[in-house]
Amino acid sequence: MNAVVTPITTPHVDWLAIAPEIALAGAAVLIVLLRAVIRRRPGATLAGLILAGGGVLAAGGTLAWQWIHVRDDGPISTMSGMVRVDGFGVYLGIVVVIATALALLVSVAYLRREGLEAPEYLALVLFSSLGMVVMTTANNLVVVFLALEILSIPLYVLAAFDRRRLSSQEAGIKYFVLGAFSSAIFLYGIALTYGATGTTSLTGIARFLAENTLFETGTLVAGFALLLVGLGFKVAAVPFHTWTPDVYQGAPTPITSFMASATKVAGFAALMRVFLVAFPLYRTDWRPAVWVLAVLTLLVGSVGAALQTDVKRLLAYSSIAHAGYVLIGFQAATPRGVEAALFYLFVYTFMVVGSFAIVTVLSMRGDDDHSIDGYRGLAFRRPVLGSLLIFFLLAQAGIPLTGGFIAKVEVFSAASRAGEYALVTIGAVATVIAAFAYLRVALSVARPETDQEAAEEKPRVPFGWRVDTWTGVVLAVTAAMTLILGVVPATFVDWARHASLML
Repeated sequence: MNAVVTPITTPHVDWLAIAPEIALAGAAVLIVLLRAVIRRRPGATLAGLILAGGGVLAAGGTLAWQWIHVRDDGPISTMSGMVRVDGFGVYLGIVVVIATALALLVSVAYLRREGLEAPEYLALVLFSSLGMVVMTTANNLVVVFLALEILSIPLYVLAAFDRRRLSSQEAGIKYFVLGAFSSAIFLYGIALTYGATGTTSLTGIARFLAENTLFETGTLVAGFALLLVGLGFKVAAVPFHTWTPDVYQGAPTPITSFMASATKVAGFAALMRVFLVAFPLYRTDWRPAVWVLAVLTLLVGSVGAALQTDVKRLLAYSSIAHAGYVLIGFQAATPRGVEAALFYLFVYTFMVVGSFAIVTVLSMRGDDDHSIDGYRGLAFRRPVLGSLLIFFLLAQAGIPLTGGFIAKVEVFSAASRAGEYALVTIGAVATVIAAFAYLRVALSVARPETDQEAAEEKPRVPFGWRVDTWTGVVLAVTAAMTLILGVVPATFVDWARHASLML
């Protein structure tokens, strides 16, 4: 008796819609193969860097093509609707790729200086970036979870990449343990949401909730509360932030830069898409929770930054506070609020990468000494580096004529239009507190050393020590963009507005 074979219908795959992911994954795999073939021969890292650069450029080019396509022809839905390429996803994908490129460039001199040259470092960065780009276009909770893991696992390894430093090993283990815990919480949130709605598709959940009235909403509310916890960990929102200072301090500084910029962008991409697409009818349930998160994140981040004596830990708390500003825009839950959050993430990427690029240069060999006292008199020993550090710190404080000022005005304006005056007031107070932290470092940089301090034997950046070419490029690009976004922001604000409207 012949068995009846039923063909399995496979979902249609639009390869051009996932071209950026293919470019990043392809480059990462080629680097791993390269490592296996040529092992430790001279030039392995350089060849890996060329492949990584090619992958990032290809991803950037395909994202640019996708932007033109979705602008003219609308969103692309592929893989049975699990991936949705729209303006929102493409915009944040471009920001992730920019942050990846800048992190790779900063890493070149760092790896050489620390004797860590290894192509697998570059492959891990690309794999993590791949997960981030997937997160920006994921339209299914299962895909969000998979992307979260693709993003996180390479980062656990990268945080502990310098195995000679105990703090780096500690950072990797701590990030892994807490990250695995948050992933489990997120997975449980998916299960509860599926139990309440019968689907994990974001658009499917929204459709189900629009067509059905739930008489018992406890399971659904618990579901999206756990989803909020899982994604809150990735964006370092308080009270899920406790890993941030230790991991940021212990990880290699270029990786800290990558985590503070690209990871936060990807986390907010998933957070905003999940809640704005799947649960728009339940805004009255999740907006108060986000309001509390925003307030706690702003205050804890700002006060924590003001209390630090280590620059990397200060910037870690600063990144927590910046997450609070993005949450202000997200909490408004309006197109204006989404636009403000998107613009803030774009500006923040340049400010934070520029700051960490300077910290990478100043930390010198060992990557351990980041005390504020060690920066005293920097503006006199290294005028350009000192001036740039002051500029980036003032931009993060929100001083006019910088991108940080326009970004804060955008989120406060969006919250005001949504009637969230209390949140705006708390945000303004947090800005003043955080400004104290930034100004403390800036004054230390700008203050000349006394004769007694100059006589002390402490590590200093050697006078005349040159910044390598790639780090110089990163500093020039980030400083120029931070200034341009503060002086002529209209084009970029319009870009963020178009992206928010295409969510």
